[in-house]
Amino acid sequence: MTGNGHGCGRRSTHPWGCSWPLRAPGVSLKLQSPATPRHGALCPTGIPPLVILVWEWPSKQVPSVSRDVCHELYSITGCQLTTERQLLHQANVVVFPHSRLQPGQDKLPKERLPGQNWVWVSLESPSNTRALAAWNQTFNWVMTYRQDSDIFIPYGKLVPNQSATVNIPAKTNLVSWVISNYHRTQKRAEVYKNLSRYLHVNIYGKANNKPLCKDCLLPTISKSKFYLAFENSIHRDYITEKLWRNSLLAGTVPVVLGPPRANYEQFIPADSFIHVNDFGSLKELATFLKTVNSSRYRQFFAWQRRFSVKLYTDWRERICAICTAYPRLPHGHLYPDLQSWFNS
Repeated sequence: MTGNGHGCGRRSTHPWGCSWPLRAPGVSLKLQSPATPRHGALCPTGIPPLVILVWEWPSKQVPSVSRDVCHELYSITGCQLTTERQLLHQANVVVFPHSRLQPGQDKLPKERLPGQNWVWVSLESPSNTRALAAWNQTFNWVMTYRQDSDIFIPYGKLVPNQSATVNIPAKTNLVSWVISNYHRTQKRAEVYKNLSRYLHVNIYGKANNKPLCKDCLLPTISKSKFYLAFENSIHRDYITEKLWRNSLLAGTVPVVLGPPRANYEQFIPADSFIHVNDFGSLKELATFLKTVNSSRYRQFFAWQRRFSVKLYTDWRERICAICTAYPRLPHGHLYPDLQSWFNS
């Protein structure tokens, strides 16, 4: 769905599945009770926008959510975000971030309007998601980093860029790792401990009392030839900013620990990263990292000729994506066992 708000002669697709001339900037549409126009019909001038109520904002800092923020920021027309709970009876979709749900406390709406869909949202892995059983038969749609979600919200992606050029920052050290929450029981802690027997790793972050400021992160990491993009837990599609931001965007080669290589290759080229499991032992991995020649090293950056990194960091963009997905989403469906789905 695209639209820039200029020129009434152009047409844009509405989340309901119909189309209409783009309205002029600043022209608001009156809210009405949820109703679904006939798909494919030409929407009347006064068609209401799809109203998405975020029951509680996913992050601690709540950004400005203007009436037409999806259009203003992302060219998604006919989509209205709100955090005002008094609009519950006018909302077509209600969004519930798992991080804000509290089992045992009755904080969900008392009733669900007919035709209203509730969305469960999480960017955490199953290992770090508790009390899912409390929400059986509650949500119509799921919105996670998993590709089989109703609304797929990855941490990042590669986007085609025909004018891209290869840019490899100057390197002053071999390997770095930024780690805030270090737990010895995690797989990544075990792998790091054994790998560090064979090479030196520059460690930053709260876990090593070397926190990096927001603007210091990428310039610091970029000086390393390789970055340990080790996920805190291993699950299908759980590929976070450790790959997208700390590695690819920073201009270093990711050494990944997470789902199998084949899963990573669904997101990035096979020659753009190193998987811990590519080697028979961590000693072999360390030897490769220490001895790779400059020609072979440059091959890891071939993806830069065709792609750029797109990060998803603003929850407004993620939630506006519901409007884009709305026409193809199943209606009248409930997840009977959310925990079983997420752990599958």
